[in-house]
Amino acid sequence: MSLYRSSVFVVKGLREFCRSGYERAAKSFDQTALDINVGGKSFLITGANSGIGKSTALAVAQRGGTVHMVCRNQERGEEARKEIAETTGNEDVHLHIVDMSDSQKVADFAKEFVNSGKQLHVLVNNAGCMVNTRQETAAGYEVNFATNTLGTYILTSQLIPLLQQVENARVITVSSGGMYTQKLNLNDLQNKKVSTFEGTAVYAGQKRQQVIMTEQWAKRHPEIKFFSMHPGWADTPAVRTSMPDFYERMKNRLRTPEQGADTLVWLCLASRVQEEKSGGFYLDRKPQAKHLTFAWTHSSEQEEEKLMTLLEEMASNFTKSQSE
Repeated sequence: MSLYRSSVFVVKGLREFCRSGYERAAKSFDQTALDINVGGKSFLITGANSGIGKSTALAVAQRGGTVHMVCRNQERGEEARKEIAETTGNEDVHLHIVDMSDSQKVADFAKEFVNSGKQLHVLVNNAGCMVNTRQETAAGYEVNFATNTLGTYILTSQLIPLLQQVENARVITVSSGGMYTQKLNLNDLQNKKVSTFEGTAVYAGQKRQQVIMTEQWAKRHPEIKFFSMHPGWADTPAVRTSMPDFYERMKNRLRTPEQGADTLVWLCLASRVQEEKSGGFYLDRKPQAKHLTFAWTHSSEQEEEKLMTLLEEMASNFTKSQSE
């Protein structure tokens, strides 16, 4: 990360991403936008047992939606599912155990969900990880990449045919403002060539990949609305465990999980979102620029299309086995 890019990012973050940024933006929110009942609609939310994912699952359940929680841990997932159901009185809250870093299990779950006869109106790609040492999955992929990029790609790609069967389908992917600091690097998707493995930089690079994936999906599937979003700097279990130094410095300025989830909930539920341009990157209910000024993080259309080609080749290792 260049010194310039880092400095501009920090200034922008302190001004816009903290709790004060949310409170300032919220003054202009349409307070009636989320006064809506989504009974009869189905929402699949990954990483739904804590933080932003849990807040979103709760908001959907409160408004009558069917919630499919995709979680890694059975005990924590069931505890969250039970809490959401009891709090909202909505029994249509379901738990699915899937480790998003296990590409084969993601592919198998998606196929099973498609074949189950269930409907799907909104997919929320929220699950993510930031492991600060380089580790590989059993399939040989760097674990952050397997979760944040490849897992998101496989799940979304496999579920697109199901989303195409309903009107006003949406896919929202939770990215990060950290993506502002990184440019797409097709030469080292697995982070094998870095001299020092830095979890925050690796994570930010994969969040840039998610923004590009969102743009590409929007071009390829105009019948579905695709959005990526940034929750701001929020106080979540993931931030506390993966970025303890950042948390200690910023804990009194961080957004609550509910404030971090606000734009995600809005993108999931608000009727007027159908008028928004597909492929956008959002913070505080507004589309945002995807690059810092003079940061040199743009990539070419050819590079972005190549990312999708590479991901499809990787995904085929797991989706082909389903038909063999």
